[in-house]
Amino acid sequence: MTVVTRFAPSPSGYLHLGHAFAALFAARAAERAGGRFLLRIEDIDVGRCRPAYEAAIYEDLAWLGLVWETPVCRQLDRMADYAVALARLRDRGLVYPCFCTRKEIREEIARAGQAPHRPEGPLYPGTCRGLTEAERDVREAAGRPFALRLDVARALALSGPLTWIDQDRGRYHADPAGLGDVVLARKDVATSYHLAVTLDDGVQGVTLVTRGEDLLPATHLHRLLQALLDLPVPRWHHHRLLTDGAGERLAKRSNPLTIRALRSAGKSPLEVRAMAGFAE
Repeated sequence: MTVVTRFAPSPSGYLHLGHAFAALFAARAAERAGGRFLLRIEDIDVGRCRPAYEAAIYEDLAWLGLVWETPVCRQLDRMADYAVALARLRDRGLVYPCFCTRKEIREEIARAGQAPHRPEGPLYPGTCRGLTEAERDVREAAGRPFALRLDVARALALSGPLTWIDQDRGRYHADPAGLGDVVLARKDVATSYHLAVTLDDGVQGVTLVTRGEDLLPATHLHRLLQALLDLPVPRWHHHRLLTDGAGERLAKRSNPLTIRALRSAGKSPLEVRAMAGFAE
């Protein structure tokens, strides 16, 4: 089987060394296996994504010496496909509207006497899961904003036990319940990261998903979505994360040193590749 990897940045800022590491890791995995390397632009966050950042992604990656297949997949071009997948889940009774605000969710957790924190924040307590159809209809008719959540317990009852394989860490038994009933879409947004990335990997034929170890919890959920939507199951490789001097993960919000800044400072592609851990 041909190895197909991908790098999937969001054009909400300039690429930094952490992005360079992830892109080079994916490209090298494909190169060593004689496979294919894809680029995907994850631009569903229209409030933060900018055309200038997307153009900079292509420019910075090409400057680093990376070559990817064209055409490039852009998530905004696939909204209709996400809506179809979401409708399939809703038709099976696996998705329900949640009208809770973030404040209401926090208060419900406090009343329950528990505060189970996860990488994505407090675990949703399922407040709206038990609403009747009539109660949901009244809230929707009133124009209340809502999120569409996956009923994970019901989904697991349909899928049965699932496993997935990380090339570096071995076999996992999928435990998507650890993320709770995650949001798959909102009233005014056709998809979330979880639904979009799972569908995209399947449609693009990705056979090896390389990404940071911080996303390992999400893989349990993505394996469940693959089962529910009859998608092919890739392998994964959750690699280490580049950190700053304080040991914190490099992230756009912390204003790390960008590839563009390194270029302006006179660094060569070979030097930046070496800084990212890929010395030739």
